Amino acid sequence: MNATLPSPSTRSTTPSDAPLAAGWRPASVGLIVLSWLILHVGCLFLPGLLDDVDSIYIEIARQMLVRHDFVTPYIDSVRFFDKPPLMFWLAAGSMHLFGATDWAARLPLALLTLALLLATYALGLRLFAAISPAHAPDRGALYAALALGTSIGPFLYTRFFIPDIIVTLWLTLSVHLFLIAADRARTQASPLSDGADCGGNGTRFLYAGVPSLAFAATLAASLLTKGFIGLVFPLGFALLYLALTRQLPLLKHLHLFAATTLFLALALPWHILAALRNPAVPLPRGVGLPATGGWAWFYLYNEHIARFLSRRIPHDYGQVPIPLFLALAGVWLIPWVAFLPGAIASRLRDLRAEACAVRCHQSAIALPLWIVLVLGFFTLSARQEYYSLPALPAFALLIGGLLARADRNQTTEDYLARQSAVAWSRWFLVPLTTLLAAACIVFAVTARSARPGTDLASLLAHTTDSYNLSLSHLFDLTPTAMGLFRPPLALCALAMLVIGPVCFALRRSSRTFAANVTLAGASTALLLSVHAGLTRFYPTLGSKLLAQSILLDQHAHPAPSALAPDLLLIDGELTAGSSLLFYTHQTVHLINGRINGPWYGSFWPDAPPIFETDDTLHRLWASPRRLYLLTYRADARSADLARFGFTRTLQSSGGKAILTNRP
Repeated sequence: MNATLPSPSTRSTTPSDAPLAAGWRPASVGLIVLSWLILHVGCLFLPGLLDDVDSIYIEIARQMLVRHDFVTPYIDSVRFFDKPPLMFWLAAGSMHLFGATDWAARLPLALLTLALLLATYALGLRLFAAISPAHAPDRGALYAALALGTSIGPFLYTRFFIPDIIVTLWLTLSVHLFLIAADRARTQASPLSDGADCGGNGTRFLYAGVPSLAFAATLAASLLTKGFIGLVFPLGFALLYLALTRQLPLLKHLHLFAATTLFLALALPWHILAALRNPAVPLPRGVGLPATGGWAWFYLYNEHIARFLSRRIPHDYGQVPIPLFLALAGVWLIPWVAFLPGAIASRLRDLRAEACAVRCHQSAIALPLWIVLVLGFFTLSARQEYYSLPALPAFALLIGGLLARADRNQTTEDYLARQSAVAWSRWFLVPLTTLLAAACIVFAVTARSARPGTDLASLLAHTTDSYNLSLSHLFDLTPTAMGLFRPPLALCALAMLVIGPVCFALRRSSRTFAANVTLAGASTALLLSVHAGLTRFYPTLGSKLLAQSILLDQHAHPAPSALAPDLLLIDGELTAGSSLLFYTHQTVHLINGRINGPWYGSFWPDAPPIFETDDTLHRLWASPRRLYLLTYRADARSADLARFGFTRTLQSSGGKAILTNRP
């Protein structure tokens, strides 16, 4: 197999050669934006912030505004060195404009998700115009963007504020910009061209240098979003692509000096300031830490190298087995994953074809390389179930290319694409969705109706004491609990029947465009049912209702003295009720919670005394101060604290309760 790109001057003229480019079509962009509006703007306001990273990262952004410090992140007034700052800056900027609300903090993530869909569309235009129908040369791009936007993975992992979708955007832009830069550098370096067609030196730089500078800017943004991993994938892709296509000499035409200078100018300032403002301090012995350490040790070594080697201190994250991690990369593409095997086979045939359009051949190399690079890296390092997200645009583009060919149906390859889409619909989507629809209907019909006001937590199985993985709570669902999910189950069943039998009927009758748009619409309905289920599940995942009950009680009973203000406490680590901080705007003390997130920052001399023990809790409970304690062990804690003072339950929800020491 020869992976060298065919020369534009020597490749054969085939029906797949023209056109090589297509403009943005308003109708297609409208469909993409409509699906985004429904899913990401329509679902922006509910539910509340989740406990754990969602509310922690957003509270860090809010504290940046309060402290006027945009260099050192703080959580609960303790330094937090785990992540770079760009996503905090985005949330802080939005809250500065629209107020410190949960929807305002989420807005940048929603907008960047739209940018990701449009970036996927733009890359699809570049790669698949030649194999799309002549009357609609953007079909491959449209299908890729719809597949990405209505798959379950990208939707699930924009329900809480994490950087992975943002870094997926930067990677998608980086791949596109690099391909543009490489093509233009190849044109300038071609022995058949002396560069005269590119104008003078200034014009030549604009022609070939601007894509390289834009690539450098996305690298800096990626580094400031996700750390060093933000550099590994774009740079790894660029170098491996040039090596596989035997074009490494093009590096000297990519304006590396100017690009590197721009990258350093954008990326270095925060790193330098963070190191200067957080120098090394003495650290305790016997816990695996060095004698001294600051931001540089924790962020540069512990958060990157040690995490890659699964030696990070503290080890506060789950580890997904490799087979499950690879399988979940397909699960995140449901329901469009049905077309992935045929799409991969089609790209492999393109790679072997001699008479293949340049960009068709280019996509056959670039997209598999993109996928293998992301999935391969995480098979060697620490991984969580959503770490495959940066590979999803490449998967979606493969699928979009196959479906565009099935629409065209002019060549043998088009015929094979259509047959593949029909076959996988018949033998995969139809039986799977019919089975799932039947299961949803059975649960919806047979589940007992819960009494009004029933707490979902009382109906869950609580099968695990550890929820390190993001979807662990799903395993707690019981048949009895399904009674609270009857409307989402009904909507899910309807969506499944459309995704399977209805779309198959359209596809079999050669109404391929209608089948794909219907699939996107039904997938949107499926994701709305997922969101409705998440909203019903929210009391077990977040503490907004409990925070509101505290604020109401504080309003009704103001603290008698500023010298003895009310005190909020969490029984355990910060993640047990971290949304309390955002919704109350108050510092929270932790009972036996000097672990994980705020642990390292607690060693700084300016760290507030927020870490309590059972003994200090008992003394506080007997003091004149009004206390509010969030606990998952309401009965045991009530019995314990009743020995030291008055105890009552202010509010309970989601298996948690707020205890207070005042009437």
